[in-house]
Amino acid sequence: MAALQERLRAAREVADRTPKGLCVDGEWRAPRGGATLPVEDPATGTVIAEVADARAADATDALDAAVRAQASWAATPPRERGEVLRRAFETVMARRDDLAALMTLEMGKPFAESQAEVAYAAEFLRWFSEEAVRIDGGYLIAPGGGSRVVTMRQPVGPCLLITPWNFPMAMGTRKIGPALAAGCTVVVKPAKQTPLSMLALVDILREAGAPPGVVNVFTTDRSGEVTDHLLRDPRLRKLSFTGSTEVGRALLAAASRNVLRTSMELGGNAPFLVFADADLDAAVEGAFQAKMRNTGEACTAANRFYAHSSIAGEFGRRLADRLAALPVGHGLDPATRVGPLIDAKAVRNVTALIDDATEAGAETLTGDRPVPGEGHFLAPTVLGGVPLGARALTEEIFGPVAPIVPFDDEDTAVALANDSEYGLAGYLFTENLDRGLRVSERLECGMVGLNQGIISNPAAPFGGVKHSGLGREGGAVGIDEYLGVKYLAIKAAP
Repeated sequence: MAALQERLRAAREVADRTPKGLCVDGEWRAPRGGATLPVEDPATGTVIAEVADARAADATDALDAAVRAQASWAATPPRERGEVLRRAFETVMARRDDLAALMTLEMGKPFAESQAEVAYAAEFLRWFSEEAVRIDGGYLIAPGGGSRVVTMRQPVGPCLLITPWNFPMAMGTRKIGPALAAGCTVVVKPAKQTPLSMLALVDILREAGAPPGVVNVFTTDRSGEVTDHLLRDPRLRKLSFTGSTEVGRALLAAASRNVLRTSMELGGNAPFLVFADADLDAAVEGAFQAKMRNTGEACTAANRFYAHSSIAGEFGRRLADRLAALPVGHGLDPATRVGPLIDAKAVRNVTALIDDATEAGAETLTGDRPVPGEGHFLAPTVLGGVPLGARALTEEIFGPVAPIVPFDDEDTAVALANDSEYGLAGYLFTENLDRGLRVSERLECGMVGLNQGIISNPAAPFGGVKHSGLGREGGAVGIDEYLGVKYLAIKAAP
């Protein structure tokens, strides 16, 4: 308890030091009306900070600043743009523990996971600092010989970046990094539940030398209204969003008015396949990683577990034993391995999915109930023999629940895995390399973990198919989302 209280005190000090206003044109300021919105510690339900509650006029001020800075930032040498990101990377890593404590305080994930996210977030800054100098073009002789074809890649222009609450820093650097490297200015809108991590990051980018107007941020309790206002502005040229498919569809419709470039990282319903020849110890460890990262509040989280009927029972028992042993508590407690869900609504939603499955005949192998006391806690839950009609198999759970369904053959497993409107991530465990490659190719998703439960990597392209989104973030292709191709025709003698 003493260790927890000391960590809470230190985290609150970091929260107190973190800017709470809007960053517009390189300066922190209050919103025009002076309104604020509360930020809650989901482990205790207490308010830890009040941040600016922007209105449409504030968002327009931010876009004004981004538009003014666009031409000069695009003309800034790539090496200089990259050095800003590199300095920000070094500062983030130097303040890793403080940033992790802040993240745990506002989001709830265990401190060790917050440390890992801060390092992961920083890697996008380092990766794209190196990509800034690799923006290239092309040259060729036209087939008829009478002209030359020259192509160049240029920044698309001012961008609106909307980030979610579950990875409050990494989802920001995954967008800001390539945008700044490409020469785009940005307006960032973090989720109202977890704004402090983004506010701290933007302050670091200012310290790292981002010129006024290049990185602007606003927080608001009226996301739909304020965002729609910005999307109507013809000066905005790009929208990047991470969040639910439902909201993504609405944003795509709104973005179509001005024919904006869009990147959408939307919902997931990741299947996790365990074949009869799988190494069960490795499969259970992979299932633990794929399910319990971020307490299951991740779009890449394993959502549906399909295990061969010959090993489904043993797999379920082992996974239940593993999850039942995890200490649940405040993320700043050194003993905690499972933190709270983001709010009370999340607990109700996940509990409803558990109830639906058990009422339909699923067996509870461990967990299934909210944890008594303060905060928004839910015990890690494993359900065996889940019927195919259960909502937990069709809806994104976003919590620590693992529903298991047995299967008898590979074709059935693949058909079950692909029976979803989503297609972000998928996982499979098998010791047969031919099967591993074959099934990986057949799965309808943008990313596959073959015999591993963690797939996110700054050097790899992140994104999905079907209703899980458009475009890719990270990797060598991540910067392409912020660049347009211009073709120059030069007349020349054959």
